[in-house]
Amino acid sequence: MSHAPLTNRPESDDDVAAQAAARHTPVLLRRCLDLLAPAIEEAPAEPVMIDCTLGMGGHTEGALRRFPRLRVIGIDRDSQAIALASARLAPFGDRFTAVRATYDEVEAVAHRFSQDGEGTVDAVLMDLGVSSLQLDDVERGFSYARPAPLDMRMDQSQGMTAQELLDGAEPGELVRILRAYGEERFAPRIVEAIVRRRSAGHPVSSTQELAELVRQAVPAATRRTGGHPAKRTFQALRIAVNAELDVLERAVPRALNSLRVGGRLVVESYQSLEDRIVKQAIAAGTRASVPDDLPFVPEGAGAYLQALTHGAERADEAELAANPRSAPVRLRAAVRLRPADQAPAAEPKPLTTTRRRQGRKTR
Repeated sequence: MSHAPLTNRPESDDDVAAQAAARHTPVLLRRCLDLLAPAIEEAPAEPVMIDCTLGMGGHTEGALRRFPRLRVIGIDRDSQAIALASARLAPFGDRFTAVRATYDEVEAVAHRFSQDGEGTVDAVLMDLGVSSLQLDDVERGFSYARPAPLDMRMDQSQGMTAQELLDGAEPGELVRILRAYGEERFAPRIVEAIVRRRSAGHPVSSTQELAELVRQAVPAATRRTGGHPAKRTFQALRIAVNAELDVLERAVPRALNSLRVGGRLVVESYQSLEDRIVKQAIAAGTRASVPDDLPFVPEGAGAYLQALTHGAERADEAELAANPRSAPVRLRAAVRLRPADQAPAAEPKPLTTTRRRQGRKTR
């Protein structure tokens, strides 16, 4: 993806559209559209796709260009993304509609825009993780490469910032966050350094300070491999601030329940925690809901999904050369075999409890 910075004052909607297009190369676009094509091209009514992670609109633009009858509903919680994508997609007129929401509201969006009278749509696309817009906008605080405030909110109009989390959470809670969401084995050492700074009255106050603190906190031998030593800490804080895994655990079953029979879901994940949730939701739907030793499958107890990928697909060499940010992607897809009202995907019991368990530091 391009790394061109945002301009401060676009001169026109055309400038905004060009800016978004130049800065965003969608990951595995052709493969995503190939997987979605049968559901869109064989739709019984006007085909509708929900892009749950609109971002700067690259996947949506690709879908609208390839499928002339398609209407796309784009969901994003980020108002800046909504503005940029809307300018980029304006030439498609009413074939594109933006909805500001989190993607666990996908089922309600499907009911609102469904064309089949059943409250379902033909296709759902999810491109997870942090967007190019958020990574490249220094002031958002998602990147450890450049100094910025510790914000990390995908919706800057509400919620706790990463700064507030670091300043206020109990040490044990910070350790849990780094371990659970960053799989960071040196979490206690990093948190000890954070707490030492805030106890001395000089809390970490920028992305650059946090990145340097992490670099100094981990053993020197581990700094030589595996990329920047702060990447896991930044990932963990971003996930915690935005409750990303909580939202995803709700969103995947709801996306599956938004599909008509023959409708398809395609999901791109960028780290193992996301992919595990997607994998488990699809796997649950591909199994018959009967005991393993039952010699037959009763009517109505069969699988309601068919997986369309053999495990998770990765970017090939050509994709990696064209788009380096595709390196961590894991792509999974499924098609619905039975109506959602007869075989709904179940929402799992919450596994992540950041918002409920975040403690405040002892004064």
